[in-house]
Amino acid sequence: MTTQSKPASKIIIAIFIILIVLLALVAVVPMLFALATGPGLKTEGLRAEGASPASTDLEGEWHVTHQRADVNTTSVGFTFFEILPSDRRETSGSTQSVEGWATIAEGTLQAGEIVVDMNDVSTDNERRDINVRNKIFHTNVYPTARFTITEPADVSAVPGDGTPGKVTLVGDMEIRGETRPLRHEFDILRDGDRVIVSGDVPVNRHEYGVESPEFVAAKIDDTGELNIRLLLKK
Repeated sequence: MTTQSKPASKIIIAIFIILIVLLALVAVVPMLFALATGPGLKTEGLRAEGASPASTDLEGEWHVTHQRADVNTTSVGFTFFEILPSDRRETSGSTQSVEGWATIAEGTLQAGEIVVDMNDVSTDNERRDINVRNKIFHTNVYPTARFTITEPADVSAVPGDGTPGKVTLVGDMEIRGETRPLRHEFDILRDGDRVIVSGDVPVNRHEYGVESPEFVAAKIDDTGELNIRLLLKK
């Protein structure tokens, strides 16, 4: 090999090394980006495994409560589908900062209200949490979201044997100061002295003025879900 050909071969080898590194980055960066952002923290539906037969009457005043180690504890959040530069995924946020009550008389849910502290909604990324609160939900102006029952609901057929049933709830949902009617069939479970209600409610974010701010690189679907799980006790 001549003296002139040696530098040329070194340049070719260097180019190949650079290409290999670039290809590796193309493969790894999306994965690292996915790990950095994460899918968030989703409120899952109720779990009926191991539930006990009802030990208290369904009639009366029920209040939202929290039991930290319980898989059926109160949690409310959202899930939206995102299209990122390198990925497609669902992103969720949730909070257990929820208060509420429900009144049942003569086998009918007569009234009820749920209030969510939007300042405590979190995902798995602190920077995203701050942006969601400040730029999307504007929690400094609209600190809470609220669901209020507007029509009585028949709950007389809810099983008392520790198996889940269904109940359709009708009410008004308020998010970011915008109120829209909501009707949805929820899962309901009587477990000992507790009642658990859960459901994934389809929602169009534009109806509540929830827009994608300029800093968000991902395209967010118009529709998503409100993920609701409520644990109530007397």
